[in-house]
Amino acid sequence: MKDTIDILRFFTAGNVDDGKSTLIGRMLFDSGSIAEDQMEALLKASKNKEEGEVDLALLTDGLRAEREQGITIDVAYKYFDTPRRKFIIADTPGHVQYTRNMVTGASHCQLAIILVDARNGVTEQTKRHTFICHLLGIKHLIIAINKMDLVEYSQSVYENIQQDFQQFAKPLAIPNLTFIPLSALKGDNVVKPSIQMDWYVGLPLLSYLEEVNIPLSSFPEARFQVQYIIRPQTEDLHDYRGYAGKVLSGTYKSGDAITVLPAGLQSRIKSVEFNQNAIEEAYSPMSVILHLEDDIDISRGDMIVHSHQMPTLTNGFLATICWFDAQALNLSKKYLLQQNSRTVKCALKAIKSKVNIHTLASTEGGNQMVLNEIGTVAIKTAEALSIDLYENNPETGSFILIDEQTNNTVAAGMVSMVDDI
Repeated sequence: MKDTIDILRFFTAGNVDDGKSTLIGRMLFDSGSIAEDQMEALLKASKNKEEGEVDLALLTDGLRAEREQGITIDVAYKYFDTPRRKFIIADTPGHVQYTRNMVTGASHCQLAIILVDARNGVTEQTKRHTFICHLLGIKHLIIAINKMDLVEYSQSVYENIQQDFQQFAKPLAIPNLTFIPLSALKGDNVVKPSIQMDWYVGLPLLSYLEEVNIPLSSFPEARFQVQYIIRPQTEDLHDYRGYAGKVLSGTYKSGDAITVLPAGLQSRIKSVEFNQNAIEEAYSPMSVILHLEDDIDISRGDMIVHSHQMPTLTNGFLATICWFDAQALNLSKKYLLQQNSRTVKCALKAIKSKVNIHTLASTEGGNQMVLNEIGTVAIKTAEALSIDLYENNPETGSFILIDEQTNNTVAAGMVSMVDDI
């Protein structure tokens, strides 16, 4: 098994109008990754085609509302490759109203590109996105100081922003932090080195993305959450019983001693099925069907784990959440907690603390959280959940909160401590 990833998943973040969509468009354009029909449509739709300029943001801003307002609302995914690596890009919104979409796009990425407008420097949204990356465990951050053409490619402007960001981010101890000055509009330091910024000695953005060494995530504890029970009960498949789902982490193979949670029932894996064929071993992130030696009452959302690698089974824990809803968190209200395919009712018992996004200091929790606030809450669930701490296994240590009445996703959370609440 390889030690490093072949496909790099990364996302762009930053303020509205910092140039995220334009940066991705420029990367695709200059690397020759745009198909001919896409290019024709792009030229036709570009607002500035009379002047010979191509509106590169249109490559990712596909919604009508995005094009009308000139902002990114939803997460847009783009796929491209170079001779050295394959990429999946998530273009995420910068508007504070759509922070929830930014979190969605970031949640499965290994690297973040946070854009900073060279004219504005480090802003509140820059800090918020950086802290969210920290919470999500993203260890590789590129701070792309964009629109350098609008500050006459000034080295001092670049260095001042670099110092400001480093001072803010020092408490986060980001393992891999890189700064790149660029102009997405003009193409400086995106795919090719900038003649205008010969004082910059680092790699252009795409070259850095091709070379950055990111180890494969390794969470050895086996976690498999059942999504669907397959029981055809036909003449040909009279005795067929399979449990379909995704291997969240670890590996599964025939003969493994397993425990089904929350019931605690034990059995062994009889066989592993993938694409209608038996395979020797399944590993993350494969979607497979597990067959057990014993007929066990298993439901959607149950966890199948190795008996010697048990997660915590609990009704209470502490979690760091980012609040997404315009309606403030209400401690007297019941919410739904969804962890992959398992959904249970829950109550938020207390707000233990909140984060001052400017200083990263912890402040008193109070009685409510409002849109985009980040804090630690105590959660009590109506049914026991199989969880791991987020730092040990993000797949089983993360969840979303849903408002029962509106069905809105109101928060994303990461388990920080198991607590008997």
